[in-house]
Amino acid sequence: MRSRRCRRPLLVTALSCALAVLVAGPTAATGDADSSDADSSHDLGAEVVRLYEEAALATRRYEAGRREAEEQRGRAQRLERLLDRERRDIAVLHGGLGRIARAQYRTGGGLPHTVRLLLADSPEELMRGQRAVRQADLAVDNAVTRSRRAENRLAADESKAASAWQVLERRNDELAGIKRGIERKLEEAQGSLQEQADASAAAGACRGSVRLDQPDAAFTQPWIPPVETYELSAGFGSGGERWASRHTGQDFAVDIGTPVRSVGRGRVVRVSCGGPFGIEVVVRHPGGYYTQYAHLAAVTVDQGDRVSTGQWVGQSGTTGNSTGPHLHFEVRLTPQPGSGVDPREWLAERGVEL
Repeated sequence: MRSRRCRRPLLVTALSCALAVLVAGPTAATGDADSSDADSSHDLGAEVVRLYEEAALATRRYEAGRREAEEQRGRAQRLERLLDRERRDIAVLHGGLGRIARAQYRTGGGLPHTVRLLLADSPEELMRGQRAVRQADLAVDNAVTRSRRAENRLAADESKAASAWQVLERRNDELAGIKRGIERKLEEAQGSLQEQADASAAAGACRGSVRLDQPDAAFTQPWIPPVETYELSAGFGSGGERWASRHTGQDFAVDIGTPVRSVGRGRVVRVSCGGPFGIEVVVRHPGGYYTQYAHLAAVTVDQGDRVSTGQWVGQSGTTGNSTGPHLHFEVRLTPQPGSGVDPREWLAERGVEL
């Protein structure tokens, strides 16, 4: 059974905290890996984090453009309804002008003043006729003015709507292109990072830690999830062909290169490569519990380092006995496998609901 707790799309997995670019050089590599290998791993890890940041920014801009497009579409629909009303008003005005013209023709409107004077039966009738003619002329003038204004406004509104759509479509096309380009680069960098990780795991020799800028966020709570944005996959105790008996941890489905955080403060007691867990980090916490972070593509700490809550200890991958990118997270009573407890229950007891 799959469980989900995702506050943002997986495309931006752990991106809000990925404001990192590399600063210091890599620490000494363990095993037989040389300094050039460490530098290469360092560069790739930092490149993945940087591209995560760029992808997050591009996604936010693209989503903002998409929302603006929806708003513009709503404005355009309201404008179209307004234009329909203006067209109907113009049709009514044109009809009114025709009726006024016909009425003037039938009542002698437009006759010379001398002819009206000769045809009038009395001065009062002449005055009434003059008032009627003036009112009719005024009505015609007003109707013509309103009609011209409405037609000008209609033309301006139609031009404005067409221009707004053209600008919006061009900008959204540009944003989509930028987003696709960054995602393509990110995918290439992730592939290269995973290739290096697979080589390290196969050789059983880690390349050394990737020293990245840590996130600025200071956590007030003592315990947090091991990744910021995730989808839960295989849980503790579940069965499957990949495990000799039962699954011993909780899996988090995240992309390659996603920063992995220490769930609490402690000391790194193990950094290793090779075996069923691939590249892994084990942290000992106060109280005697250990947490394991496995199937990594890179590590960002060295054995013996002290870590704080939320500090990055590695980048997720798919090394070892893994069928796809994810973080395998365990809670144990000892640093070695075989003493695991349910990570979800353990974190829940400490105020962290997955």
